Amino acid sequence: MASKITPRLIELTYEAALKSYWRRNALRKFLLASHVAGTFVATWTDEESKRDLLDRLFPKLQSTDKGKAVIFQMARSLSEQSTFPDLRNWEDSGQKIQEAHKAVQELKTYLVQQDEQIRSEKERAEARERARAERVRIQRSITDKAKLQQQLDDMHLKVGTQKGGYEFESWFYELLDFCEIVNRRPYKSGGRQIDGSLTHEGTTYLVELKFTKEQSGATDIDSLKAKVNNMADNTMGIMVSISGYSSTAISEGSGSKTTLLILDASHLYLFLSGAMGFGEIVSRVRRHASQTGEAYLPTSQFHG
Repeated sequence: MASKITPRLIELTYEAALKSYWRRNALRKFLLASHVAGTFVATWTDEESKRDLLDRLFPKLQSTDKGKAVIFQMARSLSEQSTFPDLRNWEDSGQKIQEAHKAVQELKTYLVQQDEQIRSEKERAEARERARAERVRIQRSITDKAKLQQQLDDMHLKVGTQKGGYEFESWFYELLDFCEIVNRRPYKSGGRQIDGSLTHEGTTYLVELKFTKEQSGATDIDSLKAKVNNMADNTMGIMVSISGYSSTAISEGSGSKTTLLILDASHLYLFLSGAMGFGEIVSRVRRHASQTGEAYLPTSQFHG
């Protein structure tokens, strides 16, 4: 509040107070209602004019934040005036009221302009903060994505090992968390080990991860199908095989009303390159499966 006090606002508030109250008692009541200290108002002697009192008051108020808040309160109260009871029944009431109206209108106009300026400054500050936060988010995204890619590159030396398989599993769920895709890590259901699940665009997919040197075959596809078939009707499966698939596996996973989507390392690197979000990749393969019955769509055909 104190930051809104300017020399011009002080000048306009001073003039509006001086013009709006002619009787000493009326001005005294206004000052007390505006939270001017009663001890200060009590120092107003009969020898001092209204102007003399205000000349003492305003410099004192300007010296503290609390005092500046009082000036602001006075300014708001004065600007809301539409009638001037204290200026009635004088010989020159018309002139007094006209001058008071003019002073109050100038104060009101300034306050409106100041509010608009402050709002614009606030909006600009908020826009700058949003832009800064977006830059930080993008930079963090780039850094985190680069970290994910380096981790995957490093894991290639462990392809086909149990240790590598566990690391790949953990890495994949870090990727889903990074993409803010709802997921559940590995669990057991009906005695079957499930590599986890993810939910995207209203569909839940059971996840099957393959980190083997050999391509995934038809038996791997059949195993995931069996797990999916034991779940609710709207459940599908996603297999991610780092070494790709045999033609038989792709054929086995495809077909009328296929419940599977199958991805390989190229889909992961398409995401890591920044070309597409992982959710977008899933959506693109899902759309292809819905249109053709083919569970696998090579990244080279994404824009075909």
